[in-house]
Amino acid sequence: MFFQDATPDTSGYMIAGFAITFIVMALYVASIYLRNRNLQQDMTLLEEMDKPAKPVEIPQPKKSPVRSANHYKSAKPVTKKSRQK
Repeated sequence: MFFQDATPDTSGYMIAGFAITFIVMALYVASIYLRNRNLQQDMTLLEEMDKPAKPVEIPQPKKSPVRSANHYKSAKPVTKKSRQK
């Protein structure tokens, strides 16, 4: 009488439990992979920032040609009389 009940079939719950366990483990492994990849990118960026920068060459402005004093003397002065009406 006491042991005459059949054992319930719980194989569906077992499969669901394993599925959930494997999904959680897969998410955890994916998280570790992404964190490792981001860490490597950060390390690469920090190594590039640690390198000494190349000196920047600033181009020197070109000097304008020096004009002689005669150049200014030969120029015609602009006056009201010289304008054409």
